[in-house]
Amino acid sequence: MRTHIFQVAKAVLGAILISLAFVLVFTVLIQLFSISTSAIRPVNQVFKIIAIVGGGLLFIRGDKGLIKGLIHGVLSVVLTFLLFGLIAGTLSCDWKFAIELLIGIVAGGITGVIAVNIKRKT
Repeated sequence: MRTHIFQVAKAVLGAILISLAFVLVFTVLIQLFSISTSAIRPVNQVFKIIAIVGGGLLFIRGDKGLIKGLIHGVLSVVLTFLLFGLIAGTLSCDWKFAIELLIGIVAGGITGVIAVNIKRKT
């Protein structure tokens, strides 16, 4: 049980760090190339999915991949939402957050199943 919790916690932390790195780079690109504000939300969604996949593939192992992946997806979305909301100074929860949560759950679940089935060299 303890191993499962640590795997999920590391996967969530990995996803948050990956997401932060993507947002930092994207912020610089927005400033340099005057990217339209309408592109920000879809690009951030893609970044979150990539971050969830990256965190899950790096840290989820063993068995119960679907359960660990689902939990990882939910926690990653909620914690990045809270973190970026605190950074921006505003938290607004609307129907778009529900869609983000659903996407995170699906991405986490699929990633968890894939991650536990990858043969790794030890």
